[in-house]
Amino acid sequence: MIRKGVTESFGAAVSCLSTSHLTDEVIRRSKRMILDTLGVGLLGTSTPVFNTVLQCSQRQQALENSKVWGRPGLSLPPQYAAFVNGVAVHSMDFDDTWHPATHPSGAVLPAVLALAETLPVKPSGLELLLAFNVGIEVQGRLLRFSKEAHNIPKRFHPPAVVGVMGSAAATAKLLGLPAAQSIAALAIACSSAGAPMANAATQTKPLHMGNAARGGLEASQLALLSLEGNTQILDLESGFGAFYPDYVPHPLAEVTHTSHYRWVLEDQNIAQKRFPAHLGMHWVADAAKEVRAKFLAKFPNADLNQIKKITLRVPTSRYVDCPLPVSEHQARHSFQFNCCTALLDGEVTVESFSKSQMKRSALKEMLLKVQLENPQDNHSSFEKMYCEIAVETTQGEMFTARCNTFYGHWRKPLSHEDLVRKFRANASTVLSADVMEGIIYTVDHLDTNQDCSMLWSYMHFNKHMMHRDERRSSALA
Repeated sequence: MIRKGVTESFGAAVSCLSTSHLTDEVIRRSKRMILDTLGVGLLGTSTPVFNTVLQCSQRQQALENSKVWGRPGLSLPPQYAAFVNGVAVHSMDFDDTWHPATHPSGAVLPAVLALAETLPVKPSGLELLLAFNVGIEVQGRLLRFSKEAHNIPKRFHPPAVVGVMGSAAATAKLLGLPAAQSIAALAIACSSAGAPMANAATQTKPLHMGNAARGGLEASQLALLSLEGNTQILDLESGFGAFYPDYVPHPLAEVTHTSHYRWVLEDQNIAQKRFPAHLGMHWVADAAKEVRAKFLAKFPNADLNQIKKITLRVPTSRYVDCPLPVSEHQARHSFQFNCCTALLDGEVTVESFSKSQMKRSALKEMLLKVQLENPQDNHSSFEKMYCEIAVETTQGEMFTARCNTFYGHWRKPLSHEDLVRKFRANASTVLSADVMEGIIYTVDHLDTNQDCSMLWSYMHFNKHMMHRDERRSSALA
């Protein structure tokens, strides 16, 4: 048998993987990812960056349209619906994170749902799960071809690199593309890949996710129309290897209709966040909460103004070292801000990044007391990093804490109850209780549901906005 090249093996896997290859654990984990992504996406529809890209995207028109989340009566061409919904998912940095580092779901789910809505024969829930998991799998496999990718990124934002490839693979699967056209979709998507880390902690960062969702969907649609690309795109240093200087790819194992397939998601779980900020902030917040508890246990009525100095021992990472953030996006990427917020309030929440909370004088004063240290054994990797905090008071007292694994990390995943609680908290900002429960039920039964069209219908609702037809009826009444 002639050994397949890397790109050829990926095209064959995308084409050949079927619902029979899905395992119970992959289905369970991917349902959690889908529910979490839908919740943070709904919350994200209230952000300024979402409203800006939505306003721009409404200039586009097409015969086929897909629903915009949280906007009753508003639809866009599917690639633009994928774009704005993808931006919503990442607009507050509240979406899931994987290892090697990326946000896997936000580039895939918006593209899959936007495409599914336009298909003449709607996919079953199990077919939707398959397409989603193919997109996640391609990202996981590509990331494992580079040691650099295992660390906190320095050059390219990973969703813009592997996310667009995952979106292309997922939508190629949903379109039923054969191996050759799946390869073409990956090659076309690769020419849309890449976004610089310099735009982290800005309003532009969420666009990386939206662009990945849109670019992957467009790549599959172009491949369906017989557009071609380099058939060795994943093999070449000048292809996908351009994004990683230590890129060493290898072919996937052959997939047959009867063979067992080992998914990356089975071996590597997902981190799901408790508050909307860069993943590194969660180590800091948990350590700071522990220090606060120790401080207040000894001095129940003490004033936190008695804190003289705060030392944070964290990995070296320039884009999350932001001593005095002036925007919510900088605050979500600031070790210092999240530490001080947790010390002052005992928690970090969605509201922590509001203008009123960020402008507090107590917070501004505490930020000036923070010093960062970067121990050599504290590696810039979400798998290996830790956070130590030492708080010194004006009386010379010292309180310390260390977090090796925060609650929500893949080593300590959120319970099902807490994940659903997070979804309800996020979705309730947009949806009524009955619609929220409808989404929870639909996602929970995706693997047995023959018709999942209610999912994108539910995501279209907004309890604060009436559908255009309802407004017309009210006006005539």
